[in-house]
Amino acid sequence: MLAVENGYANLNTLWFALIAVLWIGFFFLEGFDFGVGTLLPFLSRDDTDRRVIINTIGPVWDGNEVWLIVAGGATFAAFPNWYATLFSGFYIPFFLVLAALIFRGVAFEFRGKDRRLAWRAWWDRALFWGSLFPSVLFGIAFANILRGVPIDAKGEFIGSFLGLLNPYALTGGLATFALFTLHGAAFLSLKTDGEVRERARATGGRIGLLAGVVVLVFFAWTLWSAARVDDRVLVPGIMAIAAVLACFLAAWLLRQGRDGRAFVATGLSTVFLTATIFLSLYPRVMVSSLGPANDLTIWNSSSTPRTLGLMTIVALVSTPVVLAYQGWTYWVFRKRLRREDIPAAGEVQH
Repeated sequence: MLAVENGYANLNTLWFALIAVLWIGFFFLEGFDFGVGTLLPFLSRDDTDRRVIINTIGPVWDGNEVWLIVAGGATFAAFPNWYATLFSGFYIPFFLVLAALIFRGVAFEFRGKDRRLAWRAWWDRALFWGSLFPSVLFGIAFANILRGVPIDAKGEFIGSFLGLLNPYALTGGLATFALFTLHGAAFLSLKTDGEVRERARATGGRIGLLAGVVVLVFFAWTLWSAARVDDRVLVPGIMAIAAVLACFLAAWLLRQGRDGRAFVATGLSTVFLTATIFLSLYPRVMVSSLGPANDLTIWNSSSTPRTLGLMTIVALVSTPVVLAYQGWTYWVFRKRLRREDIPAAGEVQH
């Protein structure tokens, strides 16, 4: 096995990077899913519009959530102490996320089971709130991981749920919410046609400016706090600037009608935001507000080298297969959706 010496590449660093990539993939893919769900009541004028919007993510939303499951499983296997502290300390927020995702998933399946508009409206609300809550709560969770929470010498979280709702964390939640909503608007402008597409473009152009400002505030706060205790802020700082600029660029591109480039810009902003968080953390996995001695790192929270080595072999074999399948799925469902593509009531329901 690779040795852990002098900060050189090793299995601990490799798995930290892989978990970061899994979260990047989840936020990139599920981010526009959340954004689409949040924009549903604002971009639709009737049930057909809503069906168009929902069908843009209908074939892919469940595959996108696999990235979250794999990220959680990889954390459990590679860094069990991190997993234990994180999921026990953040139990309430993660429970709320889980409940929201369950209602959201059920909404996709149950909405078309009844033609009554009241029935569909109920599930539309479930889809909206099931998208909004995770968008905010994931930002709050990662902001707290980066800011620091009370972790004692045993690696146990000794804080409270209300302590997680601090101003910095709420700013992080607002940043992810705004960015995911922008990402969703760009995706809808790329995947729809007609009036829904025009509304998505106009909305994205406005949201992009707000998202850029909020992300700028969050990262300025993050880097200012990091600079007080660590001088390694150059690379995270570059990433943060790129994320902010990508938001503003996406807003401009949407106004210009360049849907594909706008979606790439929002995707890059999401990637840069997540990468900045993990780069700012490394080599820590959770920061203790009680002092650096209680920080959880890639060294004191990891599994054995043998476990990491076996996991690496499995990942090298399975990851290309999963990526190829998901890429094929997006290729099959690449067509833009129009109102004319939606079956009339009484035909096949979606």
